[in-house]
Amino acid sequence: MPLPDYVAESLRAHMDAFKPVEITLPWETPEGPKVPFRLIFTAEQGGMVWRSNFNGKEWKPALAAAGLIPEAVDENGRYESAREHGTHALRHFYARALLDAGENIKAVSEYMGHADPGLTLRVYSHLMPDSRERARRAIDSVFQRIFGEDHGPQTAQ
Repeated sequence: MPLPDYVAESLRAHMDAFKPVEITLPWETPEGPKVPFRLIFTAEQGGMVWRSNFNGKEWKPALAAAGLIPEAVDENGRYESAREHGTHALRHFYARALLDAGENIKAVSEYMGHADPGLTLRVYSHLMPDSRERARRAIDSVFQRIFGEDHGPQTAQ
């Protein structure tokens, strides 16, 4: 997926402050060959960040501090379990931002790692904005290029 300049600059700043750590992990499957990787984000103890730990110790407390989810935790110190509160919501945010900006479904499918744009449509079509105004602007811009200026509806009278 394309890496926006803002994100690239933020990653560079993070990597200046916290140098990437090289660790060895299995490749493709848990039993796969071990391959060295440089991790940009690591756990407090070093090594890889486990999604389940990140979700409960960093992600959900940040959402609660931002007022996006209730701050209440259960007797075990866990936040309410809700799919829309997990890091998976970042995929939906990314897809929605691209679709709102008018990115085509084939590109969104590729960026999301889907093998088929049809899957992307089935999963994210509810996020697609109403395109009536965008369609009007597209046709207007074609006519403006052809005729060189905007004559408006009075020209046809």
